[in-house]
Amino acid sequence: MTNKFDREFEDIIEKNKLKIFRICKIYAVSPIEPQDLFQEVILQIWTSLSKYQGKASIDTWVYKIALNVCMRSKMKLDVNNKNTERFESIHFHPSVKPIDNSEDEIFKYLHECISTLNELDASLMVLYLDGLAYKKIAIITGLTDNHIAVKMKRIRKTLMDCLNPKLL
Repeated sequence: MTNKFDREFEDIIEKNKLKIFRICKIYAVSPIEPQDLFQEVILQIWTSLSKYQGKASIDTWVYKIALNVCMRSKMKLDVNNKNTERFESIHFHPSVKPIDNSEDEIFKYLHECISTLNELDASLMVLYLDGLAYKKIAIITGLTDNHIAVKMKRIRKTLMDCLNPKLL
């Protein structure tokens, strides 16, 4: 028989699983790693749920845990692999490519461009693309609303500079 705590945990995960996975995909490289990161985030939510104080909404709290777990995992990976180059990170750009502006292609290009951003900017963009307001992003990241607005303007310009040549 499941208790109230188990049901609450299951509801939180069900409501936020897509958001969590999107964050994991930004910080992971291979197709397997987002799933591993997702499991780490779920475990951290489970172990921390009893400490949730309700100062922010549960969704904001989940976002913060997901970002922290993913950033910590990426830092650990970067330290362990600082002298190695992953094949997935080597990009080949042919001189002539067919124009394909399908949604899948645009999403792929957007993902490539987001992966070139630093960790904080990539995190802000993922939260923004998830439809979070600057105020909520500020709560999650600990930055001010104004700082978020300034950074987002710069990030959008950087992404457009990256995307435009790919879409032409």
